[in-house]
Amino acid sequence: MCNLKKFGLEFLCICAATFSSLEAAEPLVATGPGTDARIAFDAPKPTLWENGVGEGFQSSVQTLAVEAGAVQGIAVLGGMQSHDLGLLSVSYGHMLGHTVGVGHFYQGNWELRGELFGGSQFAPTSDWVIGLTPHLRYNFATGTRLVPYLDGGAGVTATSIGPPDLSNTFEFNLQATLGTHWFIRDNLALTLEVRYFHMSCAGISDPNLGLNGVMGMIGLGFFF
Repeated sequence: MCNLKKFGLEFLCICAATFSSLEAAEPLVATGPGTDARIAFDAPKPTLWENGVGEGFQSSVQTLAVEAGAVQGIAVLGGMQSHDLGLLSVSYGHMLGHTVGVGHFYQGNWELRGELFGGSQFAPTSDWVIGLTPHLRYNFATGTRLVPYLDGGAGVTATSIGPPDLSNTFEFNLQATLGTHWFIRDNLALTLEVRYFHMSCAGISDPNLGLNGVMGMIGLGFFF
């Protein structure tokens, strides 16, 4: 009977010591289906930014933007008429690398974008227009929620606008843009921009006087 009591006491001591060592041990980081949910809460959240909002984008960041605006036509560079347009634009972009020029006033990110736009001319005549344009954009890293950018693009256009300034359905378009993002959330920005907009057929057919205008656009940009 004494041996049985002694064995029971030793067993209880061993269990108590084992439980105490488990309590003091560091938690193991599991990677399988049984991962402790508490460990996941402690993991750092992914970010779009190099060092905080406005400090430059990570190289993997992609963008999706929806914009609307109008073109105020101007009769310049040989054009005979002022062509006023209303346009809607959808674009997708991808950063081309990490922030460049770090430590300088021009630090920022290069971005390659593709834009699909369409709409109509409402003066001097009613006509349709649709275009596809690749763009190269430079986003300045200001360290604030205002991220200005410069943008240039050249693409193709189909339109029913004809003489005296344009000739046939197929035209080219050129665009130069100055704009800014205002980040109302870390991944959502209100976009404001002004563009120079040009369409012509590059001399493929006549007439080729060209359509020119100043475009104002407003929209939302999603970053992911």
